[in-house]
Amino acid sequence: MKRLHLYIIKRFIGPLIVTLFISLFVLLMQFLWVYLDDLVGKGLEWNIILEFLIYTLAMLMPMALPLSMLLASIMTFGDMGENNELLAMKAAGISLFRIMKPVIVLSVLLSIGAFQFSNTVIPVSYKKLIALMSSIRSMRPEIVVKEGVFSNDIDNFSIKVGRRAKDGSMLYDIMIYDHRHDQGNEMVTVADSGTMKITTDKRYMVLTLYSGESFAEIQPASKEASGYPNRTDNFTKQTIYSSLEGMDFEKKDESIFRNHFRALNNSQLQYVVDSVSRQLDMSITEQALSITYPLPVTIAVTALARQDTTVQPVLRLKSYINIDSLLTNSLQPLRLQLIEGALANARNNLRSIRQADDLNVANTRMLNRYDTEWHKKYTYSIACLIFFFIGAPLGAIIRKGGLGMPLVVSVVLFIFYWILSTTGEKYVREAMSGLWFGVWFSTFVFLPAGVFLTYKAVTDSTVLNIDSYLEFFKKLKFWRKSSPAVTE
Repeated sequence: MKRLHLYIIKRFIGPLIVTLFISLFVLLMQFLWVYLDDLVGKGLEWNIILEFLIYTLAMLMPMALPLSMLLASIMTFGDMGENNELLAMKAAGISLFRIMKPVIVLSVLLSIGAFQFSNTVIPVSYKKLIALMSSIRSMRPEIVVKEGVFSNDIDNFSIKVGRRAKDGSMLYDIMIYDHRHDQGNEMVTVADSGTMKITTDKRYMVLTLYSGESFAEIQPASKEASGYPNRTDNFTKQTIYSSLEGMDFEKKDESIFRNHFRALNNSQLQYVVDSVSRQLDMSITEQALSITYPLPVTIAVTALARQDTTVQPVLRLKSYINIDSLLTNSLQPLRLQLIEGALANARNNLRSIRQADDLNVANTRMLNRYDTEWHKKYTYSIACLIFFFIGAPLGAIIRKGGLGMPLVVSVVLFIFYWILSTTGEKYVREAMSGLWFGVWFSTFVFLPAGVFLTYKAVTDSTVLNIDSYLEFFKKLKFWRKSSPAVTE
């Protein structure tokens, strides 16, 4: 039996590794497509690009592993079913559950490893990735001068080139607007040809021009001057230097992003959740205490009414204070004063409630983000095990190996799982759903499906045969026709 278990594990490991690389590649291409504009034209060195790819692959691993588990299990058991290996094992008295047992143990170990990876490696990788992305975004793109179009990539200069040499070494029909003095287009330079180079440290641009002219407007000595004098200079060779900022790569400090919810492990997330929860409770308490209740208004009415001689008999005769009666018997100025005070209190209360509600909503959303991230480390890990219990029996049922049918089925199921997960997480972040229902909704949907398919495969029951389900419903009592009564 141990030899059979080793054989099944070997059959499963190969497709798992292959599908894991395929899943990572597909997810990486999707990620690069989204952030392509931030990466192109920056002149990044190969070590920076390699570092970026490593951190990105680490971030995509929790999503790629469940997909590869699903695809590998369908391929493995589908291929064994197609080659009648499962049939031979069952004929030898080995049940499907015993055949799946070594891979179940391996799936449990992979789920535990996935959780440890998400809890330890992902926070570190995210901090490094977000710092690297921020550094790349702050870089300016490389200077690319196109033919017939003004380029403003160089500080204080606007350059237009008529045409470029095939090797890009020479530029022809050059026109340059100089804005270094921030006085508009006060200086224009045209040249027949020239070269443009950037120093190795990417701090300066050196533009060498040949056979050209420079036109410059000279500011008049007094404001009363009717026109602007100008100067024209002819040159055979002219060199222009311009400083470049933001062209070199400067990596930002990772500690800036250490408090992001994806940069924390579960113990740190739990600590933040407790702190934000206490802060939210204190905010609600302070909001309740800051509201001006009617009691101070009653005291103010009594104090003001005692100064009014028209209502003093009412106060002496009654043991309690009736606000309506007091306002009715009081003088007009007193009534206006009390009404204006009540309106001011109502406006202040409304303003305080709105400000506190905005703060509470922001704290609630932040709390939901940290809570969601805490639970996601468990859901993606458990998804590896769930997808195995879906893929293995499904492969044994459909009996198709290779990358054809298993790939289609896996992609459809995973997309459905991803839609349910992202929708539930969004509902939780927006406080439109409970935490457990939203984050674990996809798990609650796929777990019964895995149990059902495993039961059907182990008991050799038909799953895709509709007639079997119709026969089941026909056996129910409400489908049976009542037999006519027998009369004697």
